[in-house]
Amino acid sequence: MINRIAGVFARRGYNIESLAVGLNKDKAMFTIVVSGTDRVLNQVIEQLNKLVNVLNVEDLSKEPQVERELMLIKINVEPDQRPEVMVLVDIFRAKVVDISENTLTIEVTGDPGKIVAVQRNLSKFGIKEICRTGKIALRREKIGATARFWGFSAASYPDLIESLPKTSLLTSVNKTVNGSIDQPSNAGGDVYPVEPYEVSSMNQVLDAHWGVLDDEDSSELRSHTLSILVNDSPGVLNIVTGVFARRGYNIQSLAVGPAEKAGLSRITTVAPGTDDSIEKLVQQLYKLVDVHEVQDITHVPFAERELMLIKVSVNAAARRDILDIAEIFRAKSVDVSDHTVTLQLTGDLDKMVALQRLLEPYGICEVARTGRVALVRESGVDSKILRGYSFPL
Repeated sequence: MINRIAGVFARRGYNIESLAVGLNKDKAMFTIVVSGTDRVLNQVIEQLNKLVNVLNVEDLSKEPQVERELMLIKINVEPDQRPEVMVLVDIFRAKVVDISENTLTIEVTGDPGKIVAVQRNLSKFGIKEICRTGKIALRREKIGATARFWGFSAASYPDLIESLPKTSLLTSVNKTVNGSIDQPSNAGGDVYPVEPYEVSSMNQVLDAHWGVLDDEDSSELRSHTLSILVNDSPGVLNIVTGVFARRGYNIQSLAVGPAEKAGLSRITTVAPGTDDSIEKLVQQLYKLVDVHEVQDITHVPFAERELMLIKVSVNAAARRDILDIAEIFRAKSVDVSDHTVTLQLTGDLDKMVALQRLLEPYGICEVARTGRVALVRESGVDSKILRGYSFPL
């Protein structure tokens, strides 16, 4: 599916500036950034809507929105320069995720302008590697019963109905005979009813934990993380994903963004396979003209991060509970309305899934995820191995 969507842009000569995909077994959300006139982009949207498995395509460029990107940046830093770097880390509210003798790897989350500002301020130290996700975005919710998810939120929290005059309520919310509230007409896709997590029929929203194999199974199959450095030119993403598609590889995660040098982009992808099959895939990728470097970093210590925006339905009482849960996971609230809260979370895959499952009983309206970005740890420390290590008292 990724190859088919990228092909629509490639055939029309559009260069995809960034792309982020939240994947699971039965659905995915793509966030794509391209430049063009309104007329031509409307034609592209019409073509995308003609694809068999595409449910909905929207242009959010003129809508009030929450937009975020994630960047891992590795810089060359001598010991005497570290105090200055740490000041910049504090100013931009970034985090250090790896330290070696002469390098620092820093995680930064924010809007595209903040990402560019961080990169410019750190460039004087010498940037070794950059791995960026594409931009993800969710609409900022309006106030009142005319908002998109009001009906869904009111179904989860009936006391929201009492907060509005009956006249405005009757025009925006339709009641059924038994007193429950009908879902709005657009309540498909990522919206699902509030049910206990144990219910097997639950339609989870972009649960990217699906299909990810952290440990080898009996057939030596596992998820491999590939870092691919390519030319930033139209059609490159379509060519690269075409190699995966023609050989039957299932892409479990994909993030595309600008690299450390102008004119280059870095694709970070996760695909299942054995060591031998992935090695053959790497050899095929090296044959592409626009590919400069391919690394399978699965078997070396690497820092991995993912970014998620999640919109949850709330009332006044539930809002405090959700913000308490967000504080435990170090998530940030980036948008609040009278019936929703939008949270931003950065971390590894397990952290994303854990927060999402805790919020499911409240009612999840929308989820946007970036996919994994990763850089090799210069320190050589494998944090996954340390999780199971017990220190003597």
